[in-house]
Amino acid sequence: MKLAVVGGGSTYTPELIDGFARLREELPVTEVALVDPDGSRLELVGGMARRMLARAGHPARVTATASVPEGVAGAQAVLLQLRVGGQAARDVDETLPLECGCVGQETTGAGGLAKALRTVPVVLDIAEQVRRHAPGAWIVDFTNPVGIVTRALLEAGHRAIGLCNVAIGFQRRFAAALGVAPERISLGHVGLNHLTWERSVLLDGVDVLPRLLDEHGERIARDVGLDAALLRRLGVVPSYYLRYFYEHDRVVAEQRARPSRAAEVAAMEARLLELYADPAVDTKPELLGERGGAFYSEAAVALISSLLGDRGDVQVVNLRNDGALPFLPPEAVVEVPATITAAGAEALPVDPVEPLHAGLIAHVTAYETLALEAALHGGEERVADALLAHPLIGQASLSGDLARRLVEANRPHLPWAAGA
Repeated sequence: MKLAVVGGGSTYTPELIDGFARLREELPVTEVALVDPDGSRLELVGGMARRMLARAGHPARVTATASVPEGVAGAQAVLLQLRVGGQAARDVDETLPLECGCVGQETTGAGGLAKALRTVPVVLDIAEQVRRHAPGAWIVDFTNPVGIVTRALLEAGHRAIGLCNVAIGFQRRFAAALGVAPERISLGHVGLNHLTWERSVLLDGVDVLPRLLDEHGERIARDVGLDAALLRRLGVVPSYYLRYFYEHDRVVAEQRARPSRAAEVAAMEARLLELYADPAVDTKPELLGERGGAFYSEAAVALISSLLGDRGDVQVVNLRNDGALPFLPPEAVVEVPATITAAGAEALPVDPVEPLHAGLIAHVTAYETLALEAALHGGEERVADALLAHPLIGQASLSGDLARRLVEANRPHLPWAAGA
């Protein structure tokens, strides 16, 4: 079984390789093809991946190439984990909105729109090459903003599913708090990518969310950056991305007082690449745990195993709505539990969503529709419209100013703006 990882030069990749090594019985990989235009990073990460598999006694070979057709040819699944513009572009995503009094975050608000503008055209080009050179392969998208990118892939007719590590992270933390195996926990997870709520936590089929909030509410609240009293009043656990909506002004003040996350990650990546260059290092460094993406490898292995093995189990993924949330259009992409088979993902029935959550979900879905239009067709006015529709921006003068700034800052990555 061949798997291709586009963006294989990412410092995330050893996390993925570690999962392949540990979960070899679940996913019998014979070749991992790392694809990345950055040859120097690819060499370092590829060498690290080979040493990790060799130490684990895993027979899979690791190949590395800058060519997408060569890398994906014959693959059964293709994972997308790329970052157009690297950490430098991310730093702009996180700092430019702050100048306008808005949250600076790489997937939420104006920064998320900028990332979508850069990313969607590149991902669609890669997907077309997958269609030609690996017909029938599943595309698993871990590239942010996952909801918008997955919707772009699905509307272009690709066999794609979006993947995020938020749900599996909650599952593992709740299981640890309760002292049980993660497999015994299932989540009432609902919303959009990076805009979700845990409305139930089932332990062997019994909802223990009230118990979790009662006994572990303070710690859970710290994890998501919100007050425990709010979680108990709402009776749900919001994703930590909801803090950008529920505590917008406080977050802006905090972000202005410290270096950007992009600056922190850039320094971390430099140190990780030094470790990857050391031929004596053949296990996943502890530092990688601070990079983000916790449990990404477990989520990826589980999803690919079910798609290729027709397992019919339930996982939280990003998929076409098609009535799962009836207040959204069919073509919207939602993040909910779904049954995974060789045919793809089918959402489980979702209990009616409370107005407090449904209103925000619908609002952000409208923004995502306009964001995708801007990413596909370009134009500063489309960018401004998407910003005007976003609940964290939503002011005409502000959206126009931000649109001009975003386009100018990202001009090298926007073909439609390059000659303007």
